[in-house]
Amino acid sequence: MSSAPSPHSPERPSDPALLRRVALSSLLGTVIEYYDFLLYGTMAALVFGPLFFPGSDPTVATIAAFGTLAAGYVARPLGGAVFGHFGDRLGRKSMLVLTMVLMGVASLLIGLLPTYGTIGIAAPVLLVLLRVVQGIAIGGEWAGATLMVVEHADPRRRGLWSGVMQMGSPIGFLLSTVAVTLTTLLPRESFLSWGWRVPFLFSAVLLAVGLYVRVSITESPLFRQAARADEAGKEPGVPLAQVLRRPRNLVLACAVGIGPFALTALISTYMLTYATTIGYATSEVMTGLVLTSVTGLVTIPLFSALSDRVGRRAVVLGGAAGVVLLAFPVYALVDARSPALLVLGMVIGQVVQSAMYAPLGPLLSEMFGTRVRYTGASLGYQLAALIGGGFTPLFASSLLSASGGARSAPLAVLALVCGLVTALAIRRTAETRGRDLSEEDPAATRTPSAAPSRVEPFGKEQSA
Repeated sequence: MSSAPSPHSPERPSDPALLRRVALSSLLGTVIEYYDFLLYGTMAALVFGPLFFPGSDPTVATIAAFGTLAAGYVARPLGGAVFGHFGDRLGRKSMLVLTMVLMGVASLLIGLLPTYGTIGIAAPVLLVLLRVVQGIAIGGEWAGATLMVVEHADPRRRGLWSGVMQMGSPIGFLLSTVAVTLTTLLPRESFLSWGWRVPFLFSAVLLAVGLYVRVSITESPLFRQAARADEAGKEPGVPLAQVLRRPRNLVLACAVGIGPFALTALISTYMLTYATTIGYATSEVMTGLVLTSVTGLVTIPLFSALSDRVGRRAVVLGGAAGVVLLAFPVYALVDARSPALLVLGMVIGQVVQSAMYAPLGPLLSEMFGTRVRYTGASLGYQLAALIGGGFTPLFASSLLSASGGARSAPLAVLALVCGLVTALAIRRTAETRGRDLSEEDPAATRTPSAAPSRVEPFGKEQSA
């Protein structure tokens, strides 16, 4: 049973001004993460095929370009393990400064990278290497940024403050979409020669602003408490080994995240490929992406805050059920070949995606103890990103190619299956809302039947 922390608990509410700075720092890191994510995915769909894989069949070139996108996802669990280990041993803040620098510099270098026509086979090789560096950095960013917010926040408002941080997702998407839209207005020759580079170079501006804020924040109070206990003689152990010794929570964290990541890939990066294939103009799809990002600015903090009231499980399960029920209707709207219905379908997809995604910050943080929290949350989240987000565009491209035409049924089935995975996983996950994060034995290791049968607002759980 969880209870609200006492006034002397290490989880007592943080100083409001400090908490706002921490939330802003985490928000900016998430903006950079998702700006880079959608920017790379969009450019993979638009130009990376002909620029870095010329001479191939257009479909093969697109699949190869999405393969470089997947390479970054493959690197993310590695980044989660490495930064998670040092974040659990050395502290959250230092790792977050390093991840932000690596993310920004990798994007900047992609913007400066010569194409295949200039340096030959070295171009796609360097593109993959930079994407891997970017993936490693992103692998350590989300969990560290989330933990800094969650471990500073009032336990009754973890979802609310995590929602502020996760607004960086739609903001990053919005900035990326606007940047790409503006550059696609250039003449085709100018866009292919230099215009595509401009959004990547803009990462330097985001990096400078993010670092300015991030270096001013303080270390997590819960980490400082755990570090003092370690100095007093308690052997901390190897975080990764401890997480793998009891893998149930890691497996559940990964499975819960597959649905939201898969849906993000289908309604953002891959939607550009599919919709233009069936006759939509690129500008029409980009308009849809802008409006889905604006929708996410509202729905993500709303659903995250709602999880403080009704629990993490209820919100995620509602979103997963929405995917299962609405996958075919959403693609029917897209297939109507009406720009208005395309936007409507994408917005509906964004709403149910937000319900699954928004509670992940507090949920995954509450599933692991302080000494392994960075490692466990990172690995769970990034493995979900790899499976749900990294491979979904590849699966989608391959399914459409195998089906012999632009048919949405395979895409709808793919979305439905990923939604089912999330639904089944969250059903097996215990409610974590209100858990005392200073405890080392996570509440989520209980089976759902052992969780409190009635969930009261603000973390006061009682048995029925």
